[in-house]
Order: sequence, then structure tokens, then C-alpha cells
Amino acid sequence: MKKYSQIFQGTAFSSKSPKEVQIQKDHLFCINAAGVIEKVVSPDDTDYQSLLIEYQDEANFHRLAEGQYILPGFVDLHVHAPQWAQSGTALDIPLYDWLNTYTFPIEAKFSDLDFAKKVYQDVVSTLLANGTTTALYFATVHKEASILLAEICAEKGQRGLVGKVVMDNPDQTPEYYRDADTATALSDTEEFIQAVKEVAKRAKQGVYPVVTPRFIPSCTDEALKGLGELAAKYDAHVQSHCSESDWAHGYVQERFGKNDAFALNDFGLLREKSVMAHCNFLSDDDAGLFAETGTAIAHCPISNAYFANSVIPIASFQEKGVEIGLGSDISGGFSPSLFDNVRQAVMSSRMLEDGVNPALPAKERGVPNSRITIDEAFYLATAGGGDSLSLPIGRLEENFAWDVQIIDTTIETAWLPVYDAEEKLHDIFQKIMYLARPENIREVWIQGEKVHVR
Repeated sequence: MKKYSQIFQGTAFSSKSPKEVQIQKDHLFCINAAGVIEKVVSPDDTDYQSLLIEYQDEANFHRLAEGQYILPGFVDLHVHAPQWAQSGTALDIPLYDWLNTYTFPIEAKFSDLDFAKKVYQDVVSTLLANGTTTALYFATVHKEASILLAEICAEKGQRGLVGKVVMDNPDQTPEYYRDADTATALSDTEEFIQAVKEVAKRAKQGVYPVVTPRFIPSCTDEALKGLGELAAKYDAHVQSHCSESDWAHGYVQERFGKNDAFALNDFGLLREKSVMAHCNFLSDDDAGLFAETGTAIAHCPISNAYFANSVIPIASFQEKGVEIGLGSDISGGFSPSLFDNVRQAVMSSRMLEDGVNPALPAKERGVPNSRITIDEAFYLATAGGGDSLSLPIGRLEENFAWDVQIIDTTIETAWLPVYDAEEKLHDIFQKIMYLARPENIREVWIQGEKVHVR
């Protein structure tokens, strides 16, 4: 019989489809040396008992205790790593003022590598403790500090996709925090890509460079064009902000006479490996272009409540075939937990469908068919994120990475109300998604390696 590096026995929840959760009761998950799920065995399969007999007394056999469950690790599609230093502050002012008064001054401090190391080590550890196994990071304009973030992801075992931010437009960026000039922005980005590819050679889980124009207002046309060319040259992931707020959306229309999506596409920045954050104001044509190019949306429900001036019609965009995942948007979103963002995604969708203005008649108050369920929001945080990044992650299926969080519902300080031994497993899943706290995350594994234990 084939030898496996690890075997886990337990009940798991994974997305069967964007709308349906698959319950794998008492399954065996057989992990190979590469940290990939090589075989999933149900109790009804013929080799289930023989695998148990061979492995159950071995050190690499992991039997979950009563009240413990397996979830895929979360995929966070939008994290401003340096903004961890300002999380939870100044969320009551407009986006433009927030950036210039708080965010840019904080990010400018990352020219100091000691300061950068302190913040970046903490944010990566915090996300791991919250069950985030893959994160798509904006760093800052500083090449060295951005490479440092990739190195920290590699060392801590998190699958990190890291971008050195480009901001070269003097009309929309402060003098104390921008790239020296366009040529420097592009050469630093190329050197950053090459450096991160070297870092990736020692990261089993994968670390990836990301082409990162902050958003159209912060970049010149020449920079946007050059970044599109670099993305094509290195087949790199791309990330930016797209049609986030009334101000940002209006700025691009005034500058280019078109929406963000078509402007970004003109510069070669919409592609299969592109993820655009927010996208609240996409038109039907914009959404069609996203679907056509394979560009994904990073839905940031907590952040959107503060800065996006609207609720994004997620259900509508999914119907149009757009790939969508979930993002925390630290620190526009105050919480590092995708559990919190899953919950807010459901609540925001319900508010969009039901409407928020009680002065209007009920049938005129909302947007029909806008709600999503907790099962659908879970998909966004896991499989949807993996699909958005074009990586084999986010599902508990064969040939997918063993990226998981072990949830313990019996923690004394974070007890989940499960009193009936015969309670339906889907009901337990819902309780986990709505009530779990970091204390409930007993272990986190990435690419077959344990990276966090509580």
C-alpha cells in the first residue's frame, strides 16, 4: 500500500459548488510529501479499514477529537499589510481623507525595515491565527520592505502573494510617499518580481510576486502601461482597486471617459490572474469584461460598509460568471478574520435585497434576488478565493493543497452551543461559521505543514 506523509481522520466541510456545502463525515484525508491531498476516503470505501489498520498507531495519523471539524483554510484576497498598524482607527471619514490623513503617513514609515519587520511579522501571524492560509497582500512603495514581507510569509509558512505598490502620479500622491519617478517604479517592480521568485524557491507552500498599481488615481498612464507589460512578461498575478467609491469611480470616468474596468484592460491589467478589490460600481459591461478576461473580484464587505458608498451586488455578478472571493481589506476593514467578513457578506446582501430606507414601500425598497447564504459566503472565503487566484487551494479534494483549519467547538472560553449529539452536521457548520472565534481554531496547516497551534 502507498505510503502517505500524513493521514487525517475526521468530519470536514468544503464547498461542493458555489451554493452548496459538502459534508465529509469521518473521512480519511491522505496527504503526500508535497503537502497535497492525494486521496480522500469515505467510510464506505473498500480501503478505509485497511488504511486505518496500517496508520492509526503511527505518529503521522491524526484523529480529530469529539467536537472537532476540518475546514479549508481561508483565502484573503485583499490585505494592506502595512495598514495593520492603523487597524481600527479613523473609519468614520471619507476614503480620500482617510488615505491622506492616516494611511499614507503610516505606509511611508515602511522605509524603516525594522518597523516593517515588526508589523509584517505580526500581521502574518495574526492572519494565520484567524485561519487565513493564503493572503493577497499590498505592501508599500518600498522595494526592500516588500521583499521582506514575502520572506516573512515564506518563513512562517503562509502562502503569500505580495505586491510592491506603485504610486507615481504626483497629482494624487503626497510628495513624502510616492515612487521617485515612473522609470524607478517600473524598474523596482521588475527587481521585486525577480527577488520574490528567488524567495519562492525555499517556500514549499508558494510565495508569489504581484504587479500592484495601487489604483488608477495613483498611477500615470506610462506606469499603468509598463505594469501591464511586466505582468505579461512574467505571467504574474495583478491586483488593484477598481470602482470602489463614488470619488474613485468618478475620477477615472473624468480622466479616461470610461469606467475603471475598461481603462485597466486597455493597459493589459485585466487577465486570468488579476484580482480587483471592491468593484462596487461595475456596470453590466464591466462585469462582462471581467468574466471574459478571467478577472476576479475581491469582495470586502466590512470595508465596503465604511468606504464604498454602496453594497456590491455579489449575486448578480456571480450570475454573470465573474469569479469572486473574499477580502478583509485591512485596515479599511477592521477585522483580520474572514469569519467576520463571511458574516458581513451575508448581512450586507440581505440589506441590499430588503432595502434600508423605511420611508419607501417594501417592494420598492431593495434589489430583488441579491441575498447570499452562509454556504455561499463560505465558498467565497475558500474555493472562490482559490479559483480567483488560479491556484489549487480552497477545497478538500484530491490534487488540492492540504490547507486547513481544525475547529474545536468545545473550547471552554469559546463554547459553541452544540448540545444534541445527533445535531445535523450542516447545522453545526452554520454555528461554526456564525459563532467561531480565533480560540476555536485549534490548528492551522498549509501545504501539509502545521503552521499554527493554539
